[in-house]
Amino acid sequence: MGAIRFSRVAQAIPPNIFADMDVKVARAIAGGAHVIDLSKGNPDAYPEAFIRDVAKRAVDDPHNACYTPFDGKGEYLRAAADWYRDVHGVNVDPETEIFAVEGAVDGLAGLTAILLDRGDAVAFADPYYPSYHCMAVMAGAEEILLPAVPSLGWLPDFDAVPADVWRRLRVLVLNYPNNPTGAQAPVSFFERAVALAHEYGFVIVHDFAYTGLGVDPGNQQVSLLAVPGALDVAVEVDSLSKQYAMAGWRAGFVAGNAEIVSHLKRYHYQMGSMITGMIQDAGIAALRSDQSCVARLAARYARRRAIIADGLRDLGLDVFDSAGGIFVWARAPHDMDGSAFAEAVLREAEVAILPGSCFGRVGERYVRFSLLKDETQLVEAVQRLKSARTVLGI
Repeated sequence: MGAIRFSRVAQAIPPNIFADMDVKVARAIAGGAHVIDLSKGNPDAYPEAFIRDVAKRAVDDPHNACYTPFDGKGEYLRAAADWYRDVHGVNVDPETEIFAVEGAVDGLAGLTAILLDRGDAVAFADPYYPSYHCMAVMAGAEEILLPAVPSLGWLPDFDAVPADVWRRLRVLVLNYPNNPTGAQAPVSFFERAVALAHEYGFVIVHDFAYTGLGVDPGNQQVSLLAVPGALDVAVEVDSLSKQYAMAGWRAGFVAGNAEIVSHLKRYHYQMGSMITGMIQDAGIAALRSDQSCVARLAARYARRRAIIADGLRDLGLDVFDSAGGIFVWARAPHDMDGSAFAEAVLREAEVAILPGSCFGRVGERYVRFSLLKDETQLVEAVQRLKSARTVLGI
């Protein structure tokens, strides 16, 4: 038998930075290190009791042993529409403007498939969530990186983008609250994006995975779909993973432009699978709740953020005062390369963090700390950094 020939897509798959980090952490542990792993975005919280209770009862519903409807359960879609109305003041049609998906990445992958052909241009802010890059590479698309500007709160400067770039753009991917920086986008930023999309004829995909997890209860990230005209040019990808601590349950939805949602449905009918029925039932309970469970999670992450951010500032590091999300974004000391600093922190302090270079070019001198460990471990992580500050060059 000759050599097996793989497709262009298979040959283009980039390495997974999170899997690579798992290998590094496992190697350190095997060598005797007691690692505090702050590299992952895997929630350590647990869905609240009322969500779990619904899921437990739903297991015994014989209807949930069957295939669920292709679009998602009608009640799940209506709950998602009600959530948009009640939480974000946005009216979307559950039949034509919402589609259930197995988490944000499932939705993003489907949207990439239906919106981008080989050679098309897709833009996203740098730094970015690595899946955007990987999906663009596998689609054979041209990537346009819009550098985030620290002086603008780690947002890209749309006015600095030449008109010819906007003219050839097919898709603009946004992500706020942002991973890795934790930046939030004001309404004016979204309004400008929507105006540009109308002017130049591109589509906006907003990854809204960290909704509800802002530091300030009175300053939560607004929905892109709340901007007038957004439904003409945009879709928003929502996940239950972070806001309800349901990461392993794999549930979310895509909302927005009816034509895009329709094409995504047809693609997913052939290439995807639907959320398990009992998980949709649990999601209905979560979406229809008073959202106090989300507020409690946000408050927990705000306390954790203070532990890491204040500790790093005490060490003299430049820390971004982020408004949302579940990470702390900090500059490596003395213009040190972020990768070198992350390696040193793992080796000398036995704390695993991700270098900013994992998220693009702009982050090469930065590192990302996850907040998804309990407060005791975060305090210990800061103490370890302080104990190793001399050898770390802080």
